Amino acid sequence: MSEIKFGTDGWRGRIADDYTFANVRRCAEGYARYIRATSKATQPAVVIGYDKRFQSEDFAAAAAEVLAGHGIKVWLTAGPTPTPVIAFAVGAQKADGAINITASHNPPQDNGFKVRDHTGGAIAPAGLAQIEAAIPRSEAEVARMDYDKAIAQGLITLFDPSDAYIANLERLVDLKALADAGLKIVADPMWGNGAGWLPRLIGGRKTEIIEIHNQRNPIFPEMSRPEPIPPNVNVGLAKTKEVGAHCCCITDGDADRCGFGDEHGGFINQLRAYALLALYLLEVRGERGAIVKTLSTTSMLEKLGALYQVPVYETGVGFKYVAPKMLETNAMIGGEESGGYAFRGNAPERDGILANLYFLDLQVRTGKTPSQLIDWLFGKVGPHYYDRIDARIDPAQREAIKARLNAAQPDQLASLRVVRKDTTDGYKFILEDGSWMLIRMSGTEPLMRVYCETGREALVQPLLDAGVKLANGT
Repeated sequence: MSEIKFGTDGWRGRIADDYTFANVRRCAEGYARYIRATSKATQPAVVIGYDKRFQSEDFAAAAAEVLAGHGIKVWLTAGPTPTPVIAFAVGAQKADGAINITASHNPPQDNGFKVRDHTGGAIAPAGLAQIEAAIPRSEAEVARMDYDKAIAQGLITLFDPSDAYIANLERLVDLKALADAGLKIVADPMWGNGAGWLPRLIGGRKTEIIEIHNQRNPIFPEMSRPEPIPPNVNVGLAKTKEVGAHCCCITDGDADRCGFGDEHGGFINQLRAYALLALYLLEVRGERGAIVKTLSTTSMLEKLGALYQVPVYETGVGFKYVAPKMLETNAMIGGEESGGYAFRGNAPERDGILANLYFLDLQVRTGKTPSQLIDWLFGKVGPHYYDRIDARIDPAQREAIKARLNAAQPDQLASLRVVRKDTTDGYKFILEDGSWMLIRMSGTEPLMRVYCETGREALVQPLLDAGVKLANGT
């Protein structure tokens, strides 16, 4: 059978190709063995949830049968559930971890198998390696209890985890104030698990929520994938301008990542969104604590850290690095370039729903529009411009590209002197004026990503072009 490799957030594959019931059961077997080896409980417990992709509920049931076969108690969500709600349920149910059947923002042909630890956060790389090593070569080695039998014996229990999660949201943000703020909001859950959540939390009063793409549709019409970046968000941004909304709030397919549009229907990129959320916590709420960021996200955070005298920690890409660092430092916020942000007082997991609520609260408490908030941010840290190229690569060429980048020692990129090369996770080139360009292979897809951030808008495309040429050896 095919070899299963865990990337930055678990395992993902193409449905009916390598993502099959047999391979999902093999993954569940590896995770069950890991839980049995690491849990201190007489009867370990695991939360299992899923998204709205093709047959996700059936893949989740298959995983539940395997855990039940190991005598592990399974709390199985009764319907499609946002990733942050699943993560919070781990603590609420005093479970040892979670399995989440989702491919998040991947194309519609894919599905995935995410794993979480007892905090609800991502499992550190050493733990992922242990799970991967425990995955059997054959489905014949998988323990399994029939679903109906496991239900009858109480090893699988269907439950709704939303009440505990909402109660925690109410401790973190004034939902009634947002409901009474009189905002007009376009909400785009991208056909995914975030559908219905903003109306449920802050709808029905003075605030008006216009929700689009809120049905289950696993082919994700009007977008190539449920990833909260252009062009996938363009329909939502156009709707914002059409109806004269104050902003657009977006969640990806499993609602752990988010995106935002301003009052003009313009996209607020993920780096600016992260800096705004950090500024909101520091300035508007008066919080203090560490900021954790991946090396692919904004240098505005270091500037905010210096202004407000809080430490900033940089990690490799992925919440398998961010979550442990957040717990270690009791961080106020942690996040990454992909639009995933986690917050103190919540599970150490990306939470697109809470990030949306915080962004709305920032508008209400400052009285500023999103475009005015960007001006306010730039008044503190200076202007910052960012973009990214995703280039599909032949997996057979991956090592050749890495060899070229390992050897690359450019003196200049886009006419700027290179002062440092960081190979912590990918190949990041820091330039003389503080600009940077990063080349990195995706951990979940056959993609090479080239990112850059600079204080001069005219340098964005030259930096991206220089990265592509460097990787191609041209």
